[in-house]
Amino acid sequence: MISPAANPNNHVGKGAEYILSGATLMLHRKLRIFILVPILVNLLIFALTTATLFAKFSSATEWLTGFLPDWLSFLAWFISGIVIMFILLIYGYSFSILTNIIAAPFYGILAEKVEELVTGQEVETEPLAQMIPRTLLRELGKLWYFISRGLVLMIGLFFLSFIPLLNFLVPVISFLWAVWTISVQYVDYPADNHKTPFKDLRGRLWGKKFSTLGLGGMATLGAMIPVLNIFILPAAVCGGTLYWVNELRDEPLLGLPNFKEL
Repeated sequence: MISPAANPNNHVGKGAEYILSGATLMLHRKLRIFILVPILVNLLIFALTTATLFAKFSSATEWLTGFLPDWLSFLAWFISGIVIMFILLIYGYSFSILTNIIAAPFYGILAEKVEELVTGQEVETEPLAQMIPRTLLRELGKLWYFISRGLVLMIGLFFLSFIPLLNFLVPVISFLWAVWTISVQYVDYPADNHKTPFKDLRGRLWGKKFSTLGLGGMATLGAMIPVLNIFILPAAVCGGTLYWVNELRDEPLLGLPNFKEL
């Protein structure tokens, strides 16, 4: 387990390590009860999203490769590979969004218990009747942030896809955006427990962008893999809380001078 007193370097490997530490930590006997409800929610959403994935997968691949003229048929395997990665990315992203909306209050409690376990200090709590509507409103606010920025990004990527050579950057940029949003999502649970403003959190994450990329990248890849995604999201909450405690909770604002645009 990563000690809260550590001062890790800002690099991708350290961020990924938080997810692995979180996966180990969530098996702790004091946390098992707080993992149960998120796992049950994930099982339900897993059945829904995975059934949809398999129902649409082959038809989407055939539809996209059908646009290729005969003389470019040799590219079908390459196009199919890109389509597979893109569909899996959408699958993992959708799975994460749905579980976060439904299980947000429980993830907030899990983050609270993780922080108390690793620091030995109690986190100020609030009545469940107040916490549930507040966390749901914050989730909707985050969802609006993701949708509004994501829509602008999608429009830009749409035009970029028509530019030869540069169009190969489309899946890369899409993946990086997914990684950023996943990072924001899972570090926000402990940040929200401390009533940290959402814009403030984004500024702190941007100030340690490489660690943030590692944490979000590992969580995103896990969310793309059926069955593993049932367990990776609670692990991401635990890992995101470790990241918050170790590197972000007591840090001054870092990164861009004006992080409102992040």
